[in-house]
Amino acid sequence: MRLILFTALWLCLALTVFASSDAEEAVVTEDGDQVEAQEPEIEINYVSPLPKGHIFLAEHFDNHDEFEAKWVRSQAKKDGADDDIAKYDGKWAVEPLLKDGLKGDMGLVLKSKAKHSAISAPLDRPFNFNNKPLIVQYDVTFQNGQECGGAYIKLLMQETGLRLSQFTDRTPYSIMFGPDKCGNDHKLHFIFMHKNPKDGSFSEKHAKKPSTRLDELFKDGRPHLYTLVIQPDNSFEVLVDYKVVIKGTLLDDFDPPVNPPTEIDDPEDVKPIDWDERERIADPEAKKPEDWNEEEPEQIADASAQQPAGWLEDEPEMIPDPTAEKPEDWDEDMDGTWEAPLINNPVCESAAGCGQWKTPMVANPNFKGKWRAPFIDNPNYKGKWRARRIPNPDFFEDKNPFAMSPIGAVGLELWSMSDNIFFDNMIITDDKSVADQWAAETFDLRCNLIDKEKESVVQRLMNYTNKNPWLWGVYVVVIGLPLVLIISCCCSNSPEKEKKAKKAESKKTDDPVDDDEGVEDIEDIDGVEDASEAIPPLEGEDLDEANKDEIQAEEEEEEEEEEEEEKEEVPEESVAAKSSPRRRRATRKD
Repeated sequence: MRLILFTALWLCLALTVFASSDAEEAVVTEDGDQVEAQEPEIEINYVSPLPKGHIFLAEHFDNHDEFEAKWVRSQAKKDGADDDIAKYDGKWAVEPLLKDGLKGDMGLVLKSKAKHSAISAPLDRPFNFNNKPLIVQYDVTFQNGQECGGAYIKLLMQETGLRLSQFTDRTPYSIMFGPDKCGNDHKLHFIFMHKNPKDGSFSEKHAKKPSTRLDELFKDGRPHLYTLVIQPDNSFEVLVDYKVVIKGTLLDDFDPPVNPPTEIDDPEDVKPIDWDERERIADPEAKKPEDWNEEEPEQIADASAQQPAGWLEDEPEMIPDPTAEKPEDWDEDMDGTWEAPLINNPVCESAAGCGQWKTPMVANPNFKGKWRAPFIDNPNYKGKWRARRIPNPDFFEDKNPFAMSPIGAVGLELWSMSDNIFFDNMIITDDKSVADQWAAETFDLRCNLIDKEKESVVQRLMNYTNKNPWLWGVYVVVIGLPLVLIISCCCSNSPEKEKKAKKAESKKTDDPVDDDEGVEDIEDIDGVEDASEAIPPLEGEDLDEANKDEIQAEEEEEEEEEEEEEKEEVPEESVAAKSSPRRRRATRKD
């Protein structure tokens, strides 16, 4: 009963709390009427960021006119491709995200798939690799996922007469950076073009693969921020969403390495004709034993086998199904002669077998197989031959590969099997704090909006509680009070239950009990003035025969009741007293 009252009290308190929170969210009109408040729309104020600090490019794509004036779509054709796909005719547009976008936030979107697409823009001024770091940063959203294709950018070399309208895959670049995927091959490119100081030729150097998984970047539909930092001391870092996924140096962590080996194999050195590389050979002195018969088969017929009795050689194992009928639409000209399907011969089921009996095969004890000479160590073995080493005529040592060719433009030259790839917030600078501030005013706001829209009920409750700290006290009462009451109710009756169980066990086994317990039994007897009268009669006292039989019957009944009480909970103390043998005997004696 107490537990029910406590539960009702707790429910009332909880309803009061939620009612008060609902009341706070209600809206009162001018007429004083209270109406249900609509859930407020999640809105984050976005303002097109203004570039601050030392920058070479800062593009947020929010101004369509500025975009059209600065960015150039390629009109070229791809060399070596079929005419129907050679032209760079992929569509580009400036538009907001399809979902989870900030009001007023626009981006560069690749609208075409299965087409060559290229677009580029000049930097505000060329970036020269001197004594300042290079920071390249932009974010990408694969709105429809990515099946096969890239979303990387190219930092084009500053060259005289660079024509962005003829931007192709052959246009020289200094750095290529960004995500790329085809099938299950997920990549994050960082490639730079290294200039050979001896002959002036360029070669690609590929950074090692990241240790983290990249598959979620292409399928979760969220924006992801890609950052490349190259320091003048040749160290570099590649970050995704502010987390470092690749780090190392330009000298040690690229394939092929920047500097070639000092020695190489002599291309004119040839292995001598008598050079024996075999470690072991067949023993030339070994001979096949005279009793070795290679003609003996591996298995032979068992000469001791006999045909089982009851074998029916004249009966086939399979017979045509006598119940089968030719289909009505069977055309013998088209389908051939119809034959009934074969079934197991029912006569063979009770026989040892049917058809031609064949002697079983057993292993041939004389079989030895083809003889081969045993192997021995080769006395003429000279080891594995290697060409002699000579100094590398093309060797050079470039201790500062950071000094790359100056950058004059940025471009996207892509082929993708997915459309609606969203590019935004490109920045090239020599100050990491400038790039971080740029991302905080663009990328971070968009991520905050997505996170707020995907908040769970628990997260929203926590946010509401943080705004109203007094609710913490209510939570403690609402949650803690029922726990305390339940524990107290469960533990309060345990001593009484132990006492009842002990008393019932003593009555069943005739064990002696404490004097106090006996006194309690006597005091529980109502309407008896003298406790001695409540004590059941002892053996030898004068009782008539009828009373003895009645008492014996009642004692047997009481034993049965006590056994049932052990299986169930011990009854209340008053009930136990009224049903005890002493109480009944005392009443009967009166």
